[in-house]
Amino acid sequence: MSFEAVVCKVDDLEDGQMKSVEVEGVNVLLVKENGSFHAIGSKCSHYGAPLANGSFCNGRVRCPWHGACFNVKTGDIEDFPGLDSLPVFEVIIKDGHVTIKGDKQALEKAKRIRTMVSSDRCVKETVLIIGGGPAAMICAETLRQECYKGKIIVATKEKNLPYDRPKLSKALNVSLEQIVLREQKFCDEHEIEFKFEHEAEKVDVKKKKVTFKRGKCLSYDRLVLATGTVPRVLATVKGVNLENVVTLRTLDDAHLIAKQSEGKDVVILGASFIGIEVAAALVDKAKSVSLADSGETPFQRSLGKEVGNSVRKLLDEKGVKFHFQTTASEFIGSNGKLKEIVLTNGTRLPADLCVMGLGVVPATGFLKGSGIDITDRGFVIVNKKMQTNKPDVYAVGDLTEFPLFLVNNESVNIQHWQMAHQQGRIAGLNIAGKPTEIHSVPFFWSVVCGKSIRYAGYGSGYDDAVIKGSLEELKFVAYYTKGEHVVAVATLNSDPVAAQAADYFLSGRKLTKEEIKKDPLAWTAKVSTSTHL
Repeated sequence: MSFEAVVCKVDDLEDGQMKSVEVEGVNVLLVKENGSFHAIGSKCSHYGAPLANGSFCNGRVRCPWHGACFNVKTGDIEDFPGLDSLPVFEVIIKDGHVTIKGDKQALEKAKRIRTMVSSDRCVKETVLIIGGGPAAMICAETLRQECYKGKIIVATKEKNLPYDRPKLSKALNVSLEQIVLREQKFCDEHEIEFKFEHEAEKVDVKKKKVTFKRGKCLSYDRLVLATGTVPRVLATVKGVNLENVVTLRTLDDAHLIAKQSEGKDVVILGASFIGIEVAAALVDKAKSVSLADSGETPFQRSLGKEVGNSVRKLLDEKGVKFHFQTTASEFIGSNGKLKEIVLTNGTRLPADLCVMGLGVVPATGFLKGSGIDITDRGFVIVNKKMQTNKPDVYAVGDLTEFPLFLVNNESVNIQHWQMAHQQGRIAGLNIAGKPTEIHSVPFFWSVVCGKSIRYAGYGSGYDDAVIKGSLEELKFVAYYTKGEHVVAVATLNSDPVAAQAADYFLSGRKLTKEEIKKDPLAWTAKVSTSTHL
């Protein structure tokens, strides 16, 4: 069943402008670019953000919340997070009016899964993907979208299909059904085979074989390493192996923390994103929440002291007790269960549960002796096509160091949900015979007590933070600068500035400290007119 509706006049939109228009009771995003009109679904396929409130640049609209990008001509998702594309509708210009025409079912669905091929038994080739996160899922889907007809096997130590892991620290009681990226039926239909509880132990690149614990082996023609990272623990601290001294990585971990914290004394080690989000999630449920960190404020390394202190105030008001410039020196228990934590400054904290949010290390120990190049820190070195130094071996996600265009192709490690998706896509395209280099702006977000912080760019090594707006009112834009140039932007209650910053950086334009001091938002007017340099 089709629909057709006049939605506006041609002159109602200027070039580079977006507008949400109603068709059959459903909103559609209308975009005008270079005199031509395009119409696609109006909501981001990730969490449903209204795209009309986002950023538009170079034929793509970017979600204001988490940075996903959609091509306005095809509706295809081109940067992430999320998996699905958007429906696209025909636009007809007649007598100075704009008419949108299309399929009513597509209008109502709001999301679109790109066409995928099935495997062909005549194609005697296998892509083996090791790991069970978003990079693995996106890589497998991209292969099928790009007409790869060989066998696809995803072998993971997890017991579940890939799920929305960032959700765990924000909603500890969330169910698998609420956060699974794709259901088993989808994987079966598109012949993406999962092998669960398969932990890689050794890779033999000469024989093209991976050995797993318990002696299982799988052969491959192309190999994709996507094992991600594992939480860092205080391995040498006395009592660390007591019951209820835990980390957060899996769904089971989240459920355990939710259960064991109810009405109990909780201590969290680490004031970065996991630690702060878990503290915010537990403060209304636990008897007490204490947080210890070796720094001086939350998010000190990534967002700086000023922004960190504004976040601290949110949690102070909720009752979280902070202990800075210290960490655990001993875990004390009774009958094998945690009862108290002694900090390095001598403070003793009652503790029924301790959550260690102390960062992560790459899960690449199984690559020892494989000949695959890794850094001193254990990250896999790849080029812009996600290729390692070994033929037919790719690596994607949090375990990689790759050339980032924003820093003159310096090799960096970026542990963002968005970037893991994008690297999975790039690997899939290259394996499928479509040479493509990664060109993406890092984007991440955090939610603390209902307040969303968004971040775009690469701020490592920044030397100044210029804050515009009000930290007290939690409505600001923080510009992180290195020398005279802005290298990253963080926002709170200032959408769509982070999305616009990502588009501005992607275009290759430079934003200076002098510009933002004169007028902190003048540059945003140039975003829709930016072209790649």
